[in-house]
Amino acid sequence: MFENKNTTPLTEIGEFGLIDHLTKKFPIIHPSTLRGIGDDAAVLDFTEGQTVVSTDLLIEGIHFDLSYVPLKHLGYKSIMVNLSDVYAMNAHPTQITVSIAVSNRFPMEALEELYAGIELACKNYKVDLVGGDTSSSTKGLILSVTVMGQAQKEKITYRSGAKPNDLLVVSGDLGGAYMGLQVLEREKEVFKVNPNNQPDLAFYSYCVERQLKPEARKDIIELLEEVDILPNAMIDISDGLSSEIFHLIKASGVGCSIYEEKLPADPQTSRTAEEFKISSSTVLLNGGEDYELLMAIKTEDYDKIKGHPLLSPIGHFTDQKEVCNMITGLGQSIPLEAQGWKSFNKDKSA
Repeated sequence: MFENKNTTPLTEIGEFGLIDHLTKKFPIIHPSTLRGIGDDAAVLDFTEGQTVVSTDLLIEGIHFDLSYVPLKHLGYKSIMVNLSDVYAMNAHPTQITVSIAVSNRFPMEALEELYAGIELACKNYKVDLVGGDTSSSTKGLILSVTVMGQAQKEKITYRSGAKPNDLLVVSGDLGGAYMGLQVLEREKEVFKVNPNNQPDLAFYSYCVERQLKPEARKDIIELLEEVDILPNAMIDISDGLSSEIFHLIKASGVGCSIYEEKLPADPQTSRTAEEFKISSSTVLLNGGEDYELLMAIKTEDYDKIKGHPLLSPIGHFTDQKEVCNMITGLGQSIPLEAQGWKSFNKDKSA
């Protein structure tokens, strides 16, 4: 990764020097941040509303592969993953902490690239970096990001508020990140066979960008506020649409029906799925890491979003507790199952 460059080993700069070097470009912009990096702890003053907090852990070899994930993109994505959780609560992120553990194969310049992505995310989404930690790792790179945000008590949206007859609405389009991952994994295998081969990803640019550099849907939260819609329930799509639907209906004690023909897909996602001989419906239902927002809204709010390019009604909630069916284009009703990401897999040898 940095083998042929004049690089600086982390042992030369030390932990405190590294922290100072990596965080010097992060200004404080929120009045609620009274003290950021530089003391034993950050000091925050949330005088209005309620505070929401979320943490995600990203581990090399589990959540990302540095053979095709640029470090700057990884830094950016690590922040998006967390901001998305806050937006799913209908809240606004304000501060983050970033902790990393790195092995000695990473020079200082590698971490500069990682933090350049983090800096860009903080700038674009106007959040303060207020702390974190650094440590050594015996193998690979580990990132842990915690985000804090604010919202008025009456506007916080939980998973548990969906009601029968509410509309199920999703932002953006689905499956792009999953197909981007398939493309990158394929090119990785080609490179193993022929290291001189240079992949041409132009035909898959949208899908690859959805995988490597997703965006948290701040714009959707702003749109909902603009059109005066307060969702009854909401969740972000990190593990796949079907999994998130089941989280919603379980938490809310309701059921759901969705329509296959209503699932939003970018044309490039559909073409790539066809090339890989994967059913488009499978991609749209089970592909993760889209970081779109899935929500329940009242039927009387439908006219406020009707025809909007960023919001797609894909079904409705029912009174059949924890039962979800998909209506196909032929009018058949098929029971839906959650097929998303499993964090812990059983040992096959056990």
